[in-house]
This record gives sequence, structure tokens and C-alpha cells, in this order.
Amino acid sequence: MSDPFFDRLAARVEAVDSVVSVGIDPRLDRTPSFLADHDLPRWAFARRVIDATHTHAAAVKPNAAFFEDADGWRALRETIAYAHGKDLPVVLDAKRGDVGPTARQYAQNVADIGADAVTVSPYMGRDSVEPFLAQDLGVFVLCRTSNAGGADLQDRDLATGEPVYERVAALADLWNDRENVGLVVGATAPAELEAIREAVPDLPFLVPGVGAQGGAVEAAAEFGLADGVGLVNSSRGIIYAGDEHDAERPYFAAAGTAAKRLKRRLNEYR
Repeated sequence: MSDPFFDRLAARVEAVDSVVSVGIDPRLDRTPSFLADHDLPRWAFARRVIDATHTHAAAVKPNAAFFEDADGWRALRETIAYAHGKDLPVVLDAKRGDVGPTARQYAQNVADIGADAVTVSPYMGRDSVEPFLAQDLGVFVLCRTSNAGGADLQDRDLATGEPVYERVAALADLWNDRENVGLVVGATAPAELEAIREAVPDLPFLVPGVGAQGGAVEAAAEFGLADGVGLVNSSRGIIYAGDEHDAERPYFAAAGTAAKRLKRRLNEYR
């Protein structure tokens, strides 16, 4: 059995002095023209992003939605294998949430494709999360998300007086028997990020929203880490940083520069 996910992540964070997660969301309609004729353009794009950013990244986070077709699954397998070749842990951003055989199959699929960790929805309770925990994957539970609509449900107060996101955090802490649970908490809600960190001081966070969504970098670095371990993700802000360029080299050099810049900004507050 390999080392637990968060132990491997801690080693990677220390090795590259970075908590940056590079989100790989390869939209076909934004494929650079110089890759359009490639047999697997999403794989070609992802490989070049990894080449440009891996020295500044603690992990990569491919979004499953952009790979869920026949060619996409091939591209995702290649992307995960290539990331592992660069010693990069892979978090599959799938946001799965179901029960029974469906949840078990989702979890098996994540393990089979080689991902090290996955994002899941807690809305259906522990039995929807348990199959992923049982696969010895790192499991990031959606808690207080970075999207504008996250407040619609997650900020609602329960009869106990606590907001939904605090209850989710408390449950995730209870589910952490194997020490492989983390939370997804967006940088676009810094007050909630701080409150959740106070409630669960030992859970690592995956913090999206510091790139194109404009979330708070200082809060992400200050409250996103547990004993120095956690991830702060940027997707569009890194992988499409070179959109103004028509040539391959400057296009992906811009991605590398964006990842390096985010690493430096986060390290100011770590």
C-alpha cells in the first residue's frame, strides 16, 4: 500500500515549497489553434500545462467534467500518468455524490483511473462518502464553495444555530477515521474560511477561487493549511494566462509564470 495521500502531499509541499494546485480544465472551445489538430488535444494541452507549471505546483486538479467522453477519458488517463511522472499528486475534481452501488462504482472509477484524491458532495450523508474513504483516496468534501450561489444553502442556519457549512465541517471531521479527509472551502468567502479553520483545525483544505474568481490570497494561505498541508487552487488564472499568444512557447510560458507568481504570493503569508 502506498503512503496515505496527505503524507504524500506534505512531502510534495515541502519538496517544492508550494501549496499551489493547478486546475486543469481543458475546454475544447478554448483549445489553442496550434493544438487543434492533435489526436487528443486535451491531453496535449494538459501535458504542456504540467511541463510549464510542475516546478511550482504541489498538485494538479483535473476537472472530470471536461474529460467525460471517450477521447476525454483517454486524455485523462494520460494526464494523470504524466503528472505522476513529475511526482505530482492528482486530485480529480469530480464532486461525486450518490449512494449504494452507484457510489461504490464512482469510487472504483476514480481509483482505477489512478487519481490520488477526489472531491465529493456530502449532501447525501456519510454513506455517499464512505466508498471513497474505503479506497484510501484523499477525499475533499465540499463545505463552503467559492461560487456565488454557495451561500444559498451553505450559509443557511440550522435549528441549532450553526450554519450548514459548519455542520458539514463537523461531520467531515467525524468521518476522518483514516485521516484521509479534507474540505473544499473557497477563498471568495474569507470570513467563513477562517471560521471553518477554527472549527476543524486539523483538516487540510482545498481552497479554490484565488484566480479568475478573485478570492483572498492571504486568507487562503493563512487558513487553508493544517500543519502546513493544504492546497490553494487556480485553474483559468494559470492555464489560460497565455490566451493572448498565438505561439506555443509563449502561451505555456505564461502559465508557468502565473503559477510561479501565485506560489510567491502564497508563500508571503504561509
